[in-house]
Amino acid sequence: MAVVGLSDNPDRDSYRVAAYLQQHGYRIIPVNPKVTTVLGEPAYPRLRDVPVPVDVVDIFRKPDAVPEIVEDAIALGARVIWMQEGIDHNAAADRARAAGLTVVMNKCMLKELRAANP
Repeated sequence: MAVVGLSDNPDRDSYRVAAYLQQHGYRIIPVNPKVTTVLGEPAYPRLRDVPVPVDVVDIFRKPDAVPEIVEDAIALGARVIWMQEGIDHNAAADRARAAGLTVVMNKCMLKELRAANP
């Protein structure tokens, strides 16, 4: 799972969500040009720089950054675009769906996983 916008600051939502996912067995791939490692994993400056297959792209960026991230996700062969709470971009979501990706907008993955696995 690539986490775009993952911060190395433990007080940030992106860090807390990624740490939870990692603790529950998900492989986290940090994507952030301002860090070199997060949660013990090497970070990549852009999604297109990730050298391994990515199933899910979890986005912690402002909505105006979403279209480029979606294009990179399509190019990488990702299967899911997940825009965290407070993030939505209808045109980018339509583009992702047209390319066969599943899209989730404005939902927290941590909250959704907790709700599904109480």
